[in-house]
Amino acid sequence: MNSLPLLSLWNLTKQFRVGKRVITAVEDISFDVGEGECIGIVGESGSGKTTIANLILGLYAPTSGEILFRGEVLPSRRELRHRRMIQLVQQNPYSALNPRRTIESSLRLALDVHGHCAPSDRADLVHQLLEEVGLDASMGRRSPAALSGGQRQRVAIARAIACQSELVVLDEPTSALDVLVQARVLKLLSTLRRSRNLTYLFISHDISVVRNIADRVAVFDGGRLIEFSDVEKIFSAPEQEYTRSLLGSVPVIDEDEANLRDRLSLIST
Repeated sequence: MNSLPLLSLWNLTKQFRVGKRVITAVEDISFDVGEGECIGIVGESGSGKTTIANLILGLYAPTSGEILFRGEVLPSRRELRHRRMIQLVQQNPYSALNPRRTIESSLRLALDVHGHCAPSDRADLVHQLLEEVGLDASMGRRSPAALSGGQRQRVAIARAIACQSELVVLDEPTSALDVLVQARVLKLLSTLRRSRNLTYLFISHDISVVRNIADRVAVFDGGRLIEFSDVEKIFSAPEQEYTRSLLGSVPVIDEDEANLRDRLSLIST
């Protein structure tokens, strides 16, 4: 059994130059992600969540620090094999899909780019992928515009797992969906995680959504990692005032959560 974490961030810092100013988007971030884990990354807008995602995906090069995948340092310029291992599901599934391609064509393109399986088997695999994410294979002939938001997000998930990816970065994957569809997509993600032994980085500003899927939660504020713990501990005994304020703003669903919000309000005052 491999004892190495699937993903490791070591003292990761990213700075941007804007005119004569240098802006630090994330500073000195370190944490490990175990194989099969779901790590929730939460924080308000500008906290550094998306910058971390872009660094992991190789869209940005770090100013300093390293990113390791199974103990191998990932280069700033990623090879095709690195891009296959780490895939993205974006917030807006419509903009993520080419409106001029059918669903089948979009999924087939991912298989073609990565040379996954024999060309003669790819059409069947596309159908299997659609069925795996809860869509009828006949939907492959449709355009993205002919699908609902939830269906398009299922296609985006199918594309992310098409080539046996190991780590999926989910950037606000349910924020554009209504509550019922959101719950169904979260259930699908949990099912795929078990069946495919996937590892997730689930980025969200909504900590109540993260509660339903994450094993551990990383809380970001102002580009810094201020708290990182098991999801149960984050919700029952947060250490940081900022984390308590995030929890205190969670919409109330049941009596237990109402009591939690009231208790956190008392702690904060």
